[in-house]
Amino acid sequence: MSAAQFTLLVTAGIAAGLAGSIAGLASLFSYPALLAAGLPATAANVTNTVSLAVSSIGSVHGSRPELVGQAATARRLGVICAVGGAAGAALLLATPPGVFQRIVPFLVGGAAVVMLVRRPTPDALAVPTSEMSDRRRRLTLVGVAAVAVYGGYFGAAAGVLMLALLLATTPDSLIRINALKNVLLGLANFIAALGFAVFGPVSWSIALPLTIGLLLGSRAGPAVARRLPADLLRIGIALAGLGLAVKLGWDVFVPDQP
Repeated sequence: MSAAQFTLLVTAGIAAGLAGSIAGLASLFSYPALLAAGLPATAANVTNTVSLAVSSIGSVHGSRPELVGQAATARRLGVICAVGGAAGAALLLATPPGVFQRIVPFLVGGAAVVMLVRRPTPDALAVPTSEMSDRRRRLTLVGVAAVAVYGGYFGAAAGVLMLALLLATTPDSLIRINALKNVLLGLANFIAALGFAVFGPVSWSIALPLTIGLLLGSRAGPAVARRLPADLLRIGIALAGLGLAVKLGWDVFVPDQP
C-alpha cells in the first residue's frame, strides 16, 4: 500500500467517523474509499463493517453524557440488534449480492423525508394512551430488528434509518437518541464483524488505516454534535440522507456506460 493510499483511507475514515457518529452516514465516505482502494463490492462491504464495528468504540465513548439514564433501553434494544446483525451477516454470506441494494435508496430516502418532518412534542410522545404506547413499542422493536438485519447485511445509511425510527417512536432529544443509535448499531456491526472476520473476505491491510481514521473521527463526532442546534442538525442529516439515496439509486439503476 502506498503512502498516498494510506493517507486517503485515514482521511476518509476521519470523515466517516464524524459523519457516522453525528448523522449515521459513515458509509457515505468509507464505502467509496474502499472501492477506490480496489476492493470488489462484497469485500468492501465486509471490510467496511469490520472497521465500523471498531470505530463504534470511539462514538460510544464520546456519547457517554447523553447515554446517562438509557442503560435499560440500550440493553433491551441491544439484544435485538445483536441478533439482527448476526442474521444480516449470515444473509450476506449465504445469498447472492444485490438482494437488498435495490430497495436501499428508497429506504434511505424515506428515512430522510421522515426526519425533515417536525417531530411531535416530547410530551405528546411521552404520554400516549395505553393502546398507542403498546403499538409504538411493537413498532420500535420490529423496526430496530429490521434495521439491524439491514446493517449486518449492507449497512450504508443504516444509521439514518435507525435515527429516523427512534426519532419517530422515542420521546427524547435528538442528541440523546443519536447516542443510543451509536450503541445499537455498534452492537449490530460488532456481531456482524465477528462473522465476517471468520468467514468473509476482509482486507485487513486496507481495514487498518480506515479504522484508525474512523476511531479519530467517531471520538470527536459527539462533541461536535453537542454544539450544533438540534433543528440544524436534523435538517442537515436529512438532506445528506437524501443525497446519499440519490447516489445509491444512481449506482443501482443507471447502468455504467461502455
